Amino acid sequence: MTVSTDDIVRHAARLLFAGSRLDLGRMAAELGISRTTFFRRVGNRDDLMGAGLRLLSDRTWQRALDHWHERHGDAVRSPDGRLRCLGVMEEYRREVAASEGMRKLIEAESTVALRVLTDPRGAVQPALVDAHVDLFSADAEAAGLTPLVDLPDLAFAVVRLGESFLYADVLAARTVDLKVATTLLDTLVRGALEPTTPR
Repeated sequence: MTVSTDDIVRHAARLLFAGSRLDLGRMAAELGISRTTFFRRVGNRDDLMGAGLRLLSDRTWQRALDHWHERHGDAVRSPDGRLRCLGVMEEYRREVAASEGMRKLIEAESTVALRVLTDPRGAVQPALVDAHVDLFSADAEAAGLTPLVDLPDLAFAVVRLGESFLYADVLAARTVDLKVATTLLDTLVRGALEPTTPR
């Protein structure tokens, strides 16, 4: 059976989710391919970690979106008036913070993990910024809002600030406080969006 790049990335994502270290030689053996083929397909260890973490991040984001739709259907606001993007962002952060695999990775390899997670040219952060842009754009259109700043700039600021809270224990020796993160990020997003007509 041919082992594809996607197969390798999915295997890496399963290991990361379980909190297991990525040992590329062992992974190649488990998948039944040579180390040469393995590296040709996925690059170096940082590359593979980034691809695996992006897959996990994408899935987490999609679950947060799905959960919103389960509760509120296609509504852009919850019954209390909160924008969909705010609810999705909060749930995404909560799930990432609760991930045992992510905690183990950051505790065991904080330098490498944070470099991969927060690299603006890597696999994880740009994809997450794009996901925020798409959601902000959809919400702004559906709710009749006019952004005060370009959405990519807003999304980048939100993702970077979110990272500073999610990984606060490693980045700044501070306690991770998701409640404060939600208050600040909600305020930032609401302040950057403006109704085109009075509500």
